Amino acid sequence: MTTLELQQLNSLDASDFNHTPCYCEENVYFLCKKLCSNGIADAQGSDLFVVFISNDNKQIPLWHQKASNRADGVILWDYHAICIQRKRDGDTHLVWDLDSSLPFPCPLATYVSETVRPSFQLFSEFQRFFRVVHAPIFLRHFASDRRHMKDSEGNWTAQPPTYETIVAEDGSVHNLNEYIEIHAADVGKNLPADLTSAVYSQKHGVVIGEAQLEEFFSQIS
Repeated sequence: MTTLELQQLNSLDASDFNHTPCYCEENVYFLCKKLCSNGIADAQGSDLFVVFISNDNKQIPLWHQKASNRADGVILWDYHAICIQRKRDGDTHLVWDLDSSLPFPCPLATYVSETVRPSFQLFSEFQRFFRVVHAPIFLRHFASDRRHMKDSEGNWTAQPPTYETIVAEDGSVHNLNEYIEIHAADVGKNLPADLTSAVYSQKHGVVIGEAQLEEFFSQIS
């Protein structure tokens, strides 16, 4: 990492980015765009990956989350979305999580050990699975009209952002469920070359288990 890159990272704060509580999918969308526009990431976002975290039961525990009322910051999300920036030449991969109380950005290894805590013994229904989507693909195809944030009577369950909803390049207005529907059966049992290369071509990326996350990013080129 160059001196300029270090200076840019050290000058960043989570408050510099759009953040609306409970709208992590939109937050990460605009985070990727800003990282590209300010030179922190490649202009096309080729070094960025959007990662959705969920499971069959829509119950995933993550630690060091600002929304938690507990000292350890643990919270049970139905799903969460973060950005991981791949670094080459042996540099540390970085996690950009606007909802985390860890350093921003955070080294991937630290984020996994402190936020995911794969060594912590969880019941199987709380296992976390990760849908990894290449950011340039995500930015073209993702759409949300926020319908998932309204109750049966049409009332907002959380106050929405003030900006316009995100529409995909093809005109789609809502496809969030295609990203957050993550099941154990979708997980690749190992990490063959075709899985790590598929992330660059598949609209919905690839799904991996929590024990595979660091290995996956060490293998993609």
